[in-house]
Order: sequence, then structure tokens, then C-alpha cells
Amino acid sequence: MDRRSATTSIAAGAVATLVAAGSRPAAARVPVAARPSFIETDDGASLFHLDWGTGKPVVFTHAWSLNADIWEYQLVELADQGLRCVAYDRRGHGRSSDPGRGYDYDRLADDLAAVIDQLDLSDVTLVAHSMGNGEAVRYLRRHGSARIARLVMLSTVPPQSTSDFSPLIAGLKQDRPAFLAKGVTAFTGGHPAVSPTLTEWIVAQFMRASPKATIDCMRAIAGGDFRADMQAVTVPTLIAHGDKDVVNPLDTTARKVAELIPGSTLKVYEGAPHGLVITHRDRLARDILSFAHG
Repeated sequence: MDRRSATTSIAAGAVATLVAAGSRPAAARVPVAARPSFIETDDGASLFHLDWGTGKPVVFTHAWSLNADIWEYQLVELADQGLRCVAYDRRGHGRSSDPGRGYDYDRLADDLAAVIDQLDLSDVTLVAHSMGNGEAVRYLRRHGSARIARLVMLSTVPPQSTSDFSPLIAGLKQDRPAFLAKGVTAFTGGHPAVSPTLTEWIVAQFMRASPKATIDCMRAIAGGDFRADMQAVTVPTLIAHGDKDVVNPLDTTARKVAELIPGSTLKVYEGAPHGLVITHRDRLARDILSFAHG
């Protein structure tokens, strides 16, 4: 058992039971058709990725402390609808290696480039959630849009962070399992579409990220300034954000992002929290499908 799996096994309550039993909720099981593999970066990190389906490629980059599994509902549906869906675990998250370094946005954008380049993807619809939005816009500024046709930004980060993240980092250092378990409430917003078992599954994903990665990535978010990155975006951009998002409130994030990215379209998901990839998964899959074929 690797170190992150061992850490997961100490999570409280039902999460520990699930991990100790070596099982996941039925909704989270990886379909047999999936062919996971690893991509090596130029600094020696190993990135796990899923590559399902055929057709136009859609590449997914996930939120802080989660991994590729959070995209399950979009991956299954969009692959069934004729798209090639690629989702990877950020370094230090999920099944990717934990090099203990490289959690700044420049390096993370280069990791995204490694995935896209080594799979030789073009005409890509790039879909980013929360922290992943910083990776996406930084990628476009550092690596250009030759391979990217469209950008989808979900529950986006603010153009420039002005928040004090030190209490959150202190909480992670003091009792990471309790901190993450409590944080799921803000992620799902108590939405009725989220069952207790699904909540446990999300917490288990949080626990699969290394302590070093979660803290260093939080520091990267705290110091994030994406104004120049966003102003440089030239591809068609769809922004989807929930009006019940308490993690990244609509008015201080998505509305400001829409003002910075020329020609972008903002869709407000009524009643959606930060984790709209779970709570509004059907609507989101339809919107991504339509946009990818646009």
C-alpha cells in the first residue's frame, strides 16, 4: 500500500470503512473499458490519466485535492456521445506520483501540456473546474492555443486572489481528515442530488491527495494572479458557475472572469454549489457536449 492509500485508511467513519474494505460506491467503480496509464513529465513526475472513447478530444483538469474520478459522470456520458474524454490526476493527487515539489501554477500548466502533447491531442475542448481553471488559462498563455479549440471554465477561481488562506492551511496541518470531511458540505451545498454514500466517496478522493500537495496547492491558489492569463485567452470560452457557490462566489469570480475574457459566455446554474460537476451533472454534460461540437 502506498503512502497516500495508507493515509486514506485512517479517515473517519464510513470513509475509513470504505477504504479498509477496498471498495467504492457502485457509482464510482471504473468501467472495464477504461485504459488507465501514466505520462512522465520532464521533471520526473508520473501523471495517471484516463482516456475513454473516440472522436473530438475533451481534456479535464480537476479541482483542488480531488482527482480524475470526480469527472466520472461527464466521462461516461460524453464518451457514450462520441467524444474522446481524457482526465488526469494532478501531481500529488489520486494515483499520480508525489514528487513533493512543482505545485506552482507554471509547473502545473506544464504538466497539462505534457498530457496534451504526449497524447498528441488537437482540436481540444479543455474543461477546468475550480483550481483547474488557473492551470487552463496559464497553459494557454505559456503554451499557446494551437492544440486548444475551446475552453470551459467551471466554478472558476477569481482573477486575482485576495483571501487569507492561512487559517485553512492551519486546519489542514492540525486535522486534515476532519478539515476535508467538513469542507465537503461547502462543496456540495447540501444538494439533494448528493447522497451520504456519494459524500463519502468525495471525502475519500480528498484523502487520496498528499498533505504536501494539498497545502502547497492551497498556497498557489492564495497567490494566484490570472488577470494577464485571462486577458490573453483567444479561444471560445464558456463559463458555468452556480449562484449558490459559497467557495468561489459568483460575483467575485465568474462575473469578473467573464469581463476579462473577450467574447466569453457566462451561464449561471441556478441553485448550484461549487461542486456542480456532481450536483448538476446532467445539465453540465449537455452543455459540454453542445459546446464541444460548436
